[in-house]
Amino acid sequence: MNNKLYVVGIGPGAYEDMTIRAVQAVEKAELIVGYGVYAELVRPYFPEKEYFTTPMRGETQRCRYALEQAAAGKSTAVICSGDAGVYGMAGLLYELRGENETPEIEVVSGLTAACSGAAVLGAPLTHDFAVISLSDLLTEWDTIEKRLDRAAEAGLSIVLYNPASKKRRDYLQRACEIILRHAEPERVCGVVRNIGRAGESRQIMTLAELRSYEADMFTTVFIGNPQTKCIGGKMITPRGYRDV
Repeated sequence: MNNKLYVVGIGPGAYEDMTIRAVQAVEKAELIVGYGVYAELVRPYFPEKEYFTTPMRGETQRCRYALEQAAAGKSTAVICSGDAGVYGMAGLLYELRGENETPEIEVVSGLTAACSGAAVLGAPLTHDFAVISLSDLLTEWDTIEKRLDRAAEAGLSIVLYNPASKKRRDYLQRACEIILRHAEPERVCGVVRNIGRAGESRQIMTLAELRSYEADMFTTVFIGNPQTKCIGGKMITPRGYRDV
C-alpha cells in the first residue's frame, strides 16, 4: 500500500517547463487531482492516469478527495499551476490532514508565474520584489490595498497575480491608482499572457498605460521599481553589479 500524496507544481503549463522531479511524481501517481484547466494541460502527457477534477472554488472538495484516496492506498498527485506552495494547494492539504501522519504528503515545487513570466520579459526581478494577488475571494480588498501601498512605498518591484476577471474588471486599474501614489506614471511595467502556453504574448508599457490595460486571469503583471528600465526591448531591473 502506497499512502503517498504528491502535491505537484506543474509550472506555467508546457511539459518542457515541468521539473524532472514533478514529472516523476506524476508518473508515480495512479490518480491525478486538480482544477479542470490544469488537468487538461497534463492529460496529453499522462493519458493513462485516472483523473478527478472540479471547477474553480472546488479546492476543498478536491483536497479532501485526494487525502481520502491516498489514505486508502492509492498513490495520488494533486497538481497546481506554477508552484504548489505559491497560491497552491500544499497549505490546504496540510490543514485538512491536521495532526494525522497519513497519508504522507510530499510537496514538489514548480516554476511560479513570477519567474517564468519574468524570463519572457527579460530580467525585471533582479532585485527585491513582492508578489500580490488581486483576487479578493479569500482576502479582503482593504488588505490587498494596504499591501499594494506598502510595497509601492518601499520601492519594490511588484508582480500581480489574478489581475482581473469577469467580476473584477477594474481591479488592475484600482491597483495602479494605489501604486501611482508612490510611483511616477512613466514607471516601466510589463504584462505576459498565457505563459508557456499556446498564444503566449508579452508587452512592455508605462504604469500610466498599464492603468487602462485590459488584463484577464491568464495575465501576469510586472511593475518595475524606480531603477527599472527598458533595454533592447526587454524589461530590466538592475541590482547594481556594475557599480561594485
